[in-house]
Amino acid sequence: MKDDRRTHADATALPGGHTYDGAFAPDGPATPEGGRAPALAETSARPAAPGGTRPGAVRAARRGVRLGPLGLAWRPRVLGVTAAAFVAALVLLVAAVAVGSTGISPVTVVRALAGGGDPADHFIVVTLRLPRALTGALVGLALGVAGALTQTFTRNPLATPDILGVTSGASVGAVAAIVLGGGGFSLGASVLGGTVPAAATAGALIASVLVYGLGLRGGVQSYRLVLVGIGVGATLDAVTSYLLVRAKITLATAASQWLVGSLSGTSWTSLWPLLVTTGVALPLALAASSSLSLGQLGDDVATGVGLAVQRHRLLVIALAVVLTAGAVAAAGPVGFVAFVVPQLAVRLCGTARPPLALSGLLGAALVLVADLAARTVFPWEVPVGILTTVVGAPYLIWLLVRHRKEMTS
Repeated sequence: MKDDRRTHADATALPGGHTYDGAFAPDGPATPEGGRAPALAETSARPAAPGGTRPGAVRAARRGVRLGPLGLAWRPRVLGVTAAAFVAALVLLVAAVAVGSTGISPVTVVRALAGGGDPADHFIVVTLRLPRALTGALVGLALGVAGALTQTFTRNPLATPDILGVTSGASVGAVAAIVLGGGGFSLGASVLGGTVPAAATAGALIASVLVYGLGLRGGVQSYRLVLVGIGVGATLDAVTSYLLVRAKITLATAASQWLVGSLSGTSWTSLWPLLVTTGVALPLALAASSSLSLGQLGDDVATGVGLAVQRHRLLVIALAVVLTAGAVAAAGPVGFVAFVVPQLAVRLCGTARPPLALSGLLGAALVLVADLAARTVFPWEVPVGILTTVVGAPYLIWLLVRHRKEMTS
């Protein structure tokens, strides 16, 4: 890893010596005062002057990092908030392992994770509690990144896997694997055999193809995508309800518990598919970050500067689908994580689009906090999906009310 001089997090090099600074709305990039700078044709289309500067351009040289072919530029604020979120997620992970029916000190947890300590503590930490904590962290990580991808791709904070029907499609596939598989919902059997993850991925892919095909005619219209996604999601939810009605009572009960989003019953066996999915999709999503910035310019401009728009769309959709399906297969549809954390990341960093890495870390922290509260605040264990929904639903209402006021003002 080595340092090099790069523009800020949203800056992207364009062909012909042009540079793109800031995330553009259709009429130009956002300015610190809240207004809009001149459109791309008035500023960024000017050739760079000798020495790398461009007349009228707003650029701020930032230190970046390069890891092989992947170069990342960071604003200090983004880097600081991301580092803080990483530390918070790590602390919450240790706390999630330490808290339980038998209390274990954080020092004992760290010692057991390092391979030392008492054999009984090592068994409790590594075998019983660590899979659940890691599953919660990876579920939040996957949903946070998936939500940031879809919100950036559509340029709409409402466009998340939950609302676009991707989560509903994954739920239909997973429930079908549970109730039609002939056996009880055993993560040790169905996940290890690939039944639930494969079915969830297939359902999410089908839902995304339907939404993409019906909602992207004539270009990206974010609110049309949202409306189509709501309709497709409602239809798929009806299919899920029908499968539950027709299932045996034991299978329907197991599937209903899973549908609210729960980390209970997780094990190393159920963790591995999610770990592999996240390990493959997350680096690809981070590598596509610069393309996401170009996509903010709109289809015509992005195509003009060399971005293959259709291929970019398909890549973003595929990554969001795979991450969402992996999370749903592991823990069920944990609601509103993909909706809340990208917008929280935007407000913490002051960026024009959700930072992917920060969104993932905030998602991991949110799910871990919800799981800790579900196990400690109430006299009985509450599914984690219920608590995340309690947090996310009021935020959705507030966002809709604020948008209505903006439209009428």
